[in-house]
Amino acid sequence: MKDAIRHLDRRLAAFRPLAHGARPPRGWLRAVRDALGMTTTQLARRLGVSQPRIVMLEQSEVSGSITLQTLQRAAEALGCRVVYALVPERPLADVVRQRAEAVADRQVAAVRHTMRLEGQGVDDKRAAGALRRRAVEQLLQRPARLWDEA
Repeated sequence: MKDAIRHLDRRLAAFRPLAHGARPPRGWLRAVRDALGMTTTQLARRLGVSQPRIVMLEQSEVSGSITLQTLQRAAEALGCRVVYALVPERPLADVVRQRAEAVADRQVAAVRHTMRLEGQGVDDKRAAGALRRRAVEQLLQRPARLWDEA
């Protein structure tokens, strides 16, 4: 699992700078079409649709309602490729570790609370830290368990 996360993090790292780039105000389809000097009528012919349909496509891209399949077809007609990726805000390994630590903190707090109620409370910070580290490592061994709670 760790290798899969590291591998995916490496692949997605190249996209991270692009994730913060803004889409042109009138959309990529319009920006590329304008840069090529192509009219909506000419693009419509290339796609085999009507000219008003191109206007609708460009508007649907801006509104976010265009489908990937439609975007791909339009991009191909413009001599482009659609590159689709989910780009994490931070490395996935960090997300998984942070989640494991949060879940472990809740588990350790529950155990410590129960022990105090039973008169067995221990205030040894080193022991609590070791218990937390062990809980984190166990959770990282089975990361699917990390996402059971909201």
